[in-house]
Amino acid sequence: MENKNYRGSASQFFVAGELCRRGYVAVITMGNCPNTDILCSNVQGNKFVHIQVKTLRPKDKTCSVGLKSEIDYGSNFFWILGGIPEPEKNDDFIYYIIPSKDMAKNMKENHAIWEETPGKKGQKHNITNFRCVEMPPDKASNGWDVLPYLNRWDLIEEKLK
Repeated sequence: MENKNYRGSASQFFVAGELCRRGYVAVITMGNCPNTDILCSNVQGNKFVHIQVKTLRPKDKTCSVGLKSEIDYGSNFFWILGGIPEPEKNDDFIYYIIPSKDMAKNMKENHAIWEETPGKKGQKHNITNFRCVEMPPDKASNGWDVLPYLNRWDLIEEKLK
């Protein structure tokens, strides 16, 4: 699955499918809701979470999340980094469920460190909207490790009780 758009769409559907499998209502917004790929509720429809999905291949060292990852959208907003294995592999799907607050804090810290650190030739880094999360076993420059967020569906489930 080399096409990035196909992988991104597949990732959203796999995340929504996992939420439905767990007994929740998950609707993919198809780009019609800014910053929300999936709107998820409990069966009663009285509690909601917003989810932004980013896709990675399990072998990737980083996952691109962009500038908006530095914004805390509130306690009912989650980032899910979905590891979609290549079709010819028997690898498991992996999901990192990260609260918006944690993502924003760490992405701001990491980017500040990157900006202060000289480039390969000692030059100052150019301003960029690019942000990425270091994937296990690597950790971010501030020491942030996303491994504790692996399959933390309970973080979403707690909001939908």
